[in-house]
Amino acid sequence: MSSVQDVGGPVAHDAVVLAGGGARRLGGADKPGVRVGGRALLDRVLGACSEAGATVVVADPRPTARPVRWAREDPPGAGPVAALGAGLPHTTADTVVVLSADLPFLAADTVRRLLAALEGQGTEGALLTDADGRDQPLVAAYRTSALRRELAALGEEHGGLAGLPLRRLTAGLDLTRVPDPVASFDCDTWDDIATARARIREHGHVLDEWISAVKDELGIDLDVDTDGLLDLARDAAHGVARPAAPLTTFLVGYAAGQAGGSPEAVAEAARKATALAIRWAEEAGEAAMSADETGDAGRSADKTADKTAEKSDGNAAAASPTATPADGKPDVAPDATPDTRPDAG
Repeated sequence: MSSVQDVGGPVAHDAVVLAGGGARRLGGADKPGVRVGGRALLDRVLGACSEAGATVVVADPRPTARPVRWAREDPPGAGPVAALGAGLPHTTADTVVVLSADLPFLAADTVRRLLAALEGQGTEGALLTDADGRDQPLVAAYRTSALRRELAALGEEHGGLAGLPLRRLTAGLDLTRVPDPVASFDCDTWDDIATARARIREHGHVLDEWISAVKDELGIDLDVDTDGLLDLARDAAHGVARPAAPLTTFLVGYAAGQAGGSPEAVAEAARKATALAIRWAEEAGEAAMSADETGDAGRSADKTADKTAEKSDGNAAAASPTATPADGKPDVAPDATPDTRPDAG
């Protein structure tokens, strides 16, 4: 058995999602329908395996974010091996991804890593291991032929697949292990649900979670350059006005939709809008500089006029040290009155 740390590369595959368990540790709640980040757990898993050629969900039919094929083990609730035995006949690809419906942090990149690990190592299966190193056979990619072989052998040996544990199935497979403590996290209890709900609202995850939720809600299957759009929003907010940011990104999306809605169309519309926002900001900066220069010139002229007036006033004061009142008689201080006494002089 081999171990792989990080590999990548998509290959053609189908997917089987097991969503019909009893959820006893959740008090019998409808676990696939429990929402984390505004999305049902099942829809989150279906989003992660959206590149599958065919997706089979083993459970009673329900509304889902994307179309799937439905299957059901007989009897219902007969366990994961029986559920896999019911779903696998509806697949045709040489490779199948097998997933449980309670993986809140599973992403398309993880599925691609599993597929690439399977191809790269040449084994019969590639599965995730959790934080404690335990195998997670319901977060895995398998050779379809190997699964069919083992399911047939188990059915013959035990007279059916009901109630068999998964380790009976994986024990006969040559497996590659891919450590991933985050993507392998599953929700068995309400504490697990609370942990998942808290984690996706952390600063490092909330934006990606929100974008994924919005795309699912709107039925958009598009990889967008979120960094580029955020840069555009920043330029529009700073260079034009704050309300320009959401309105501009909306218009970029609308223009991209009119142009076909591809990632290239989004990138081109964003490029044009960013260039416009930069030009707008540059013109505003030039206008501000021009206004400052005009203001400086005006202030300089005012200072020159003030200095000229001060100088003129000073010269006038020097030429006429004694002021003359309006009646034409000079002012004389009281102590300057002539002495008219007889003995004066």
